[in-house]
Amino acid sequence: MSNPRCTAVSASTELLWDARYADALNSCLNARRRGPAGHVQTIGHTALIAGFDSLGLIGLHERTILALASIFEPDSSRSRLIRRASWFFTQAMVPFEAARRASVITGKRLQIRNRTLHLHNARLARANKLLQSEIVRRRLAETRLHAGREEYRGLLNESHLMQKKLRLLTRQIISAQEEERKEISRELHDEVVQTLVGINVELSALSKTASVGLHALRAKITHTQQLVENSVNAVHRFARELRPAVLDDLGLIPALHSYSRSVAERRKIKIHLTAFAGVEALGNAQRTVLFRVAQEALTNVVRHAHATQVRLAISAIPGAIRMEIADNGRAFAVERTFRARNPKRLGLIGMKERVEMIGGSLKIESTPGIGTVVRAEIPLASAKDVTPANPPKSS
Repeated sequence: MSNPRCTAVSASTELLWDARYADALNSCLNARRRGPAGHVQTIGHTALIAGFDSLGLIGLHERTILALASIFEPDSSRSRLIRRASWFFTQAMVPFEAARRASVITGKRLQIRNRTLHLHNARLARANKLLQSEIVRRRLAETRLHAGREEYRGLLNESHLMQKKLRLLTRQIISAQEEERKEISRELHDEVVQTLVGINVELSALSKTASVGLHALRAKITHTQQLVENSVNAVHRFARELRPAVLDDLGLIPALHSYSRSVAERRKIKIHLTAFAGVEALGNAQRTVLFRVAQEALTNVVRHAHATQVRLAISAIPGAIRMEIADNGRAFAVERTFRARNPKRLGLIGMKERVEMIGGSLKIESTPGIGTVVRAEIPLASAKDVTPANPPKSS
């Protein structure tokens, strides 16, 4: 019967080997002595090469024994024939056993090599992962480096632009200073000097008209005193505009009250002042900034807005002091004025720079038909400073 597991051996090969194996086994059984084991092992080796496996050789041996069963009938020789048939089969199986052991050894070596290969693959995978991470890291570094270079170029260009703007602003400031000095000089000449000349004329006239009546003399003295008073007022006004002494002596609120009253009287404009008394707790630099912002804002109202009413309010907000100067005058384009290259914007830039210099912020809103609001906020050192100790003062 054929072995179903021996798929490498065809039916014709099995028939050929049945006859060949039967001849060899029959010769071994009929010989007086056992033949050399190598000859039998050669048969097994040849069967192994032909495609038989162990089960196939067992099946071949069983078929041959059944075919030669008639020679085992005599009881006297049966034992010897069985032993010789067993010896023949054992020797035929030697190449198969050797092949099995070699296969086992090869399998173990293959397993070892597979494990080694697996370890190598794992190490290679880790190395590839590290390599990929390094590639990603380097690409990221290159991207950051490129971005850094672009940012550096942008900053460099911005620096050059800022230098140009600074030079332009410096020239504008110098020009504005000269214009301001020219205006002060003209004011001094037109008001103070002319008044002093008038006083001198009046005094000369008094010296020449000693014979006039007492009433006329008193009138001339009164007129001269008026001229002196006008000169004193003009000098005081110039001094207040440069640096009001009341700001240092009495504080911000009295200084704003005095300045607002002076502007209102000279320009026939209504100015309503409300102030949070706790603002006087600010430092000298902060109070000076608030005064200068209010001064510049009121100057712009008088020169450009042509307003009839102004509201100046100082209030406490969480963590800061807020000052608002709101008018009902003519509006203007805030952003365009800031970007314009003309001396008119220097006052706005000066206000903004002053406030930002002490950590504050300045915002200007101008709406046609409503007016303009200048809002300055200066941070306080602690939250307790925003709680009014006294009610707001108004004028």
